[in-house]
Amino acid sequence: MMRAVEITRAGGPEVLALCERPVPQPSHEEILIKVAAAGVNRPDALQRAGAYDPPKGASDLPGLEAAGEVVATGAGVTRWRVGDKVCALLPGGGYAEYATTHQDHALRVPEGLSMAEAAALCETYFTVWSTVFMRGGLTAGETFLVHGGSSGIGTTAIQLAKAYGARVFTTAGSAEKCALCESLGAEAAINYKTQDYVEEVKHLTGGKGVDLILDMVGGAYIPRNIRALALDGRLVMIAFLGGPKVELNFAQIMVKRLTITGATLRPQSDQAKAVIAEALRQHVWPLLDSGRIRPVMDQSFPLEDAFKAHERIESSGHIGKIVLSLA
Repeated sequence: MMRAVEITRAGGPEVLALCERPVPQPSHEEILIKVAAAGVNRPDALQRAGAYDPPKGASDLPGLEAAGEVVATGAGVTRWRVGDKVCALLPGGGYAEYATTHQDHALRVPEGLSMAEAAALCETYFTVWSTVFMRGGLTAGETFLVHGGSSGIGTTAIQLAKAYGARVFTTAGSAEKCALCESLGAEAAINYKTQDYVEEVKHLTGGKGVDLILDMVGGAYIPRNIRALALDGRLVMIAFLGGPKVELNFAQIMVKRLTITGATLRPQSDQAKAVIAEALRQHVWPLLDSGRIRPVMDQSFPLEDAFKAHERIESSGHIGKIVLSLA
């Protein structure tokens, strides 16, 4: 048996409760990880609230990323051995002492990173690489705007886009958060509470607008994003904190030759996630090994205080990643 945190019913952070569950067993091509730390992400809070069901066959426990030691392997596993230290993308089940995942969704812990830092990597790095670079097609010399620059997604996107030669702009909600974003490589951090980001990016780009926007806000931001994009610009949606529905003038999309797309990570196939993992192994892990990029950490909570971690992430007061520590 193992300790875990389960969702007792749909609701607020208070519905998270410590429980005992059987240790999961790895199936074909799966590894069993003894979890040292687990990442806490917005999708966990959505699942807790009853708005984001786990995929068929996945654990009902929350938690989409973790780091720890491989303690067992299923049939067909060739990539990992017992004793290997890994961080991994999970289909669910991270809020527990043990979790399973497909062997191809795990990566080695980068040089110099703690288990807590390693646990903060996969959900955000899989998301950012697949949306900004694979789907959004960002290239060196282009202009890039990411909303929520002080979030886990934002701090990751700023560093990666800067490392790959883009001009990076972001939005954040306080002077402290803006300063942090600029220290990570953002050319300009726009305080959305006091500034109009559309006008600011137009000014920063000589009236052209930006080539790519990564947005998790949605709602009223969508038509504003359209105005902020350059000709042939791309908008990638990954969440809708401000709501998924809005009135939009599609003539602007046609005239500016824009592309609007979006993606969610969790429902994608094992093969699709394996492709992303391989790209990270080749293009991103060397940057982490060298210290050129690094996860920005906010707070760590013990497993039994998972509800406090959810209160923290939903307060939007955090800067960077929140994790649960089990070691």
